[in-house]
Amino acid sequence: MALCTLALTVCMRSEVGAQELSLEAQTLVERARNGDPEAQFRLGFMYFNGEGVPQDLQAAVKWFKLSADQNSPAAQNNLGVCFRDGKGVPQDDKMAVDWFRRAANQGHDDAQLNLGWMYENGRGVENDPQEANNWYLKSAEQGNARAQNNLGMNYFQGQGIKQDYIKSLKWLRAAAEQGMAPAQHQLGWMYHQGVGVPEDRGEAKKWYKQAAEQGFEQAKRALNLME
Repeated sequence: MALCTLALTVCMRSEVGAQELSLEAQTLVERARNGDPEAQFRLGFMYFNGEGVPQDLQAAVKWFKLSADQNSPAAQNNLGVCFRDGKGVPQDDKMAVDWFRRAANQGHDDAQLNLGWMYENGRGVENDPQEANNWYLKSAEQGNARAQNNLGMNYFQGQGIKQDYIKSLKWLRAAAEQGMAPAQHQLGWMYHQGVGVPEDRGEAKKWYKQAAEQGFEQAKRALNLME
């Protein structure tokens, strides 16, 4: 989720003819070329996903980079994603971390989640579970369901943090209530086994069912075993 100077080498060529651009894209191109960072970000997003324009990852990177250089945290995060995943640029974890960090330091919750993940997995930085949890917490406190799930699981396992079933339950429930299937399954398991909470088959079934309805296979198997 980061981008490097390579993005600057993507020229301002007309990737597609105007007839191939949606009306929104045509309007954004004019604003973006005039230096509007929000338009640059939105245009990058459209090129990345092929929305209103033919998909073009290099063009997406170009516009993300121009917006990110004007300190747009959303563009910085997306640029980090491009570098992390090698989308439109050569894969580069260190560049990904750099862009994630810029956005995370501005309070961007997805970037905080992504930076935490890089620390947890030793991608572009030394493996540091404690630092990972620091960033997950910042993101989780802003309501990011994925960060809440990751933090809840790390509290459950004692990964980079002191094991604490009460805090695990708190964060897993927060993620589960936002529809995160892995958190719903884990919450169901905790109620099923009576870990951190009194055993409650009704609650276990409820959370397993919500995860299973989203296609979470472990929850489907757990439900079948409870029947």
